[in-house]
Amino acid sequence: MNLVTSFLIPAFLLLVLVLVLVLRPFIFPAKSAATSRRQMNAAIYREELDKLEAEHQAGVINSVDYEIAHAEMRQRLFQDTIVEDDREVAGSTKKTAIGLCIFIVVLSSGLYFSLGDVVRVAQKNSETPVTQEGVEKMVAEFAIKMEKDPSNLKGWAMLARSYRILGRNEDAAKAYARAGDFINSDPQLLADYADVLATNADGNFAGKPLQLINQALKLDPDNLMALWLSGTAAYSSGNYKAAVQTWEKLAKQIPADTDEARAIQGSIAEARSKGGLSSQAPTSVAGKSISGKIELAPDLKSKIKSGDIVMVIARKPGERMPVAVLKVAASDFPMIFTLNDSLAMNPSAPLSQLSEASIEVRISKTGMAKPEMGDLISSAQTVKVGASNVRLLIDQVRQ
Repeated sequence: MNLVTSFLIPAFLLLVLVLVLVLRPFIFPAKSAATSRRQMNAAIYREELDKLEAEHQAGVINSVDYEIAHAEMRQRLFQDTIVEDDREVAGSTKKTAIGLCIFIVVLSSGLYFSLGDVVRVAQKNSETPVTQEGVEKMVAEFAIKMEKDPSNLKGWAMLARSYRILGRNEDAAKAYARAGDFINSDPQLLADYADVLATNADGNFAGKPLQLINQALKLDPDNLMALWLSGTAAYSSGNYKAAVQTWEKLAKQIPADTDEARAIQGSIAEARSKGGLSSQAPTSVAGKSISGKIELAPDLKSKIKSGDIVMVIARKPGERMPVAVLKVAASDFPMIFTLNDSLAMNPSAPLSQLSEASIEVRISKTGMAKPEMGDLISSAQTVKVGASNVRLLIDQVRQ
């Protein structure tokens, strides 16, 4: 049911209810006939005549006064009952009902169109964007509120997640710490807290971050964030076999043919390659790889942090879906890279089947497939598959 329908149906029912209440006397008329004005006047004078007769019989008034009063009453009775007879309700009941219906409908329609219909109001509200400044203001006001209510552990957890979304990881870590026992039974909050702490520690999972990850997996062994972080922690410590096992468990829960699934498969292939583990991808065909050097613009070197991930992505020209992805930890530049079939996102569509590919490099804070604001990127180049000495220059910041 769309917005207009959900408004018009209740409005119509309300209008019908109002009309029924207003027109009830006309729709359901009284069963007995209404008394006319002539009948009412005659009844009144008859009562007065009876009272006058009783006073005369009782000797309250004499015969002369009685005859004068009696004559006056008969005269007034004649004058009041000679007028044209009518009923309690003047005019036509049908005409009155129709007139009221038209008046109410016209009035409500006029108010509706003059004050603005529901569609225009909804459109106006939707056209008001939520700015970054507006969000930060709301979070700041929420933080002030929490300082006045420090025992609200759930509120501190909500504030921490808000800080995390805004990228304020230091503030997020402090808020998570003040959430206390509230997060201990929530695997998602535990994983989020671990991610914040590891980010603040430049990608180091040792200590409390790993403890939180294990606690989250104990509560929910299939938690996606906790699995990703567990595999990343194992990869960072050089335990590539554990990284592969954890990420393969994660991959089973991600829908196939999505960017996330392909990124995870790329991470698995990279961990297999570094750990010397048997690869599930087809063996690379000689001369069907792309290799070269990655360079970083001097003015961007200060933006590289420990734990950042370098991603070299190859695509079929004109298509969005990656064919092969290489992911390595950011280190000293220039870096040497090689893309081959062992890094294929889909073993049935390896890089070696293409004659040329569009390649680019991106430095990510998270290593996820979806580009994020602040990522360092290069321009895309179309090169022949089998080419070597390809030069990729990272010289842009994604806005």
